[in-house]
Amino acid sequence: MKRRLLLVSNSTLHGSGYLEHCQQHISDFFGKDVKRVLFVPYALHDRDAYVKTARDKFKTLGYEVDSIHEASDPIDAVRRAEGIFIGGGNTFRLLKSLYDNKVVTEIRRRVLEDGVPYMGSSAGTNVATISISTTNDMPIVCPPSFSAIGLLNFNINPHYLDPDPSSRHMGETREQRITQYHEEPDTPSVLGLREGSMLLVEGNKATLLGTTKARLFTRGKPTVEYDPGCDLSFLLTDAH
Repeated sequence: MKRRLLLVSNSTLHGSGYLEHCQQHISDFFGKDVKRVLFVPYALHDRDAYVKTARDKFKTLGYEVDSIHEASDPIDAVRRAEGIFIGGGNTFRLLKSLYDNKVVTEIRRRVLEDGVPYMGSSAGTNVATISISTTNDMPIVCPPSFSAIGLLNFNINPHYLDPDPSSRHMGETREQRITQYHEEPDTPSVLGLREGSMLLVEGNKATLLGTTKARLFTRGKPTVEYDPGCDLSFLLTDAH
């Protein structure tokens, strides 16, 4: 399998600018062969402002950015893309727009068959997985399905937050919400990516990158913590 994925938990880390915390990983990921990156700003309402933010950042890294929302034919834009970056925002809005513009299948084909590098951040990471069932976002619109692009066979929870024992908040913790998800039958594993972490997938190899640990939730099993640098390739097997 040719897939190359860089799935980032968050685009902005506290105390730094947009994509600053992962800019070296971005450069390493797209490399020198990619000159232009197709940006998908569907997760935010103001797409023009969003693409300007992405363009300004990627230009400092040596890449030109084309935005899918500016293309007359979104499917053709995906077919011509050298690299793809789907930014964060509302995951439901993002997935609905991907379906509305009929690009879900083409993105999957370009990444899995043609080896086009795919970068996602937050919501863009959510839609790379098997479904958006473990997003943190409100369902402000209704996509035709929760099934996502399907570049991975498990779920990711970006911005994963640990329970705060000193908090007076009485709502569910993230851990409780993921446990509720696993109360349903045949639900896949969920990788909780804390802010500052990201998953690099190259073919059948997966590696945790960044500065923070990740937490793995598997139905019927205890949770497991993984340090940056850990090999998570086992997640790519059908067993998960």
